[in-house]
Amino acid sequence: MIERQFKIFVDFDGTITKEDIGELMFLKFGDAQKAKEIVNDWINEKINARQSWQMLCNTIKNLDLQKFDEFLLNSEIDPSFKHFINYCKENNYELRILSDGLDYYINKILEKEDLSYIQVYCNKLTFDNNGNLIPVFPYTDEECTRCANCKRNHVLNYSGDDEFSIYIGDGYSDVCPAQYCDFIFAKKSLLKYCEINRITYFPYSDFNDVIKRLEELKQRKRLKKRYQAELKRREIYIQG
Repeated sequence: MIERQFKIFVDFDGTITKEDIGELMFLKFGDAQKAKEIVNDWINEKINARQSWQMLCNTIKNLDLQKFDEFLLNSEIDPSFKHFINYCKENNYELRILSDGLDYYINKILEKEDLSYIQVYCNKLTFDNNGNLIPVFPYTDEECTRCANCKRNHVLNYSGDDEFSIYIGDGYSDVCPAQYCDFIFAKKSLLKYCEINRITYFPYSDFNDVIKRLEELKQRKRLKKRYQAELKRREIYIQG
């Protein structure tokens, strides 16, 4: 059997977790109406991702961290995700979480699930002396307006010419990185985007579906990279 190297990149909110924790955070603890308006403005590209996070954080005043932590402890992940992690370990597939969310809640949930060892790239959440929420963007890219954390750059940095890149996601922040990957697993908003833009993808409902499809890809005698993704990667390399 041919040993193929799959580099796997997974979204967090709504993909690993059952619900979009980043969105619920502001609906439950901030001004829900303002939060919805801000998110819609971001989706419609009236503001960029960094602006949306800054504005969303401003909707929360005096966040009760104890109540927020309790909310996070009750948050659930997709039950099939741990099975998927074991599958990746057994096959020596590198897996990284790429999120446009905030490290505070991501780390809390991963710690609760004993998954803190997984490499995560995301935005950070800090607090000023008055307890106000301050988002920080260590992985921003001025040319990438859709992501506050430029997921595309992580895909390019951690996958090579001899490897097949896999992206698993569900939302608007997944649109940018998915375009640079050889195989896309999509649902919800990402699926709609792929359909509208005629981008090849695999639909999935949980990580068991992903495992089944990866097993099929692994068994193929010939496996081709997605041509459109190769072109987009080449464009970035030429610009660099």
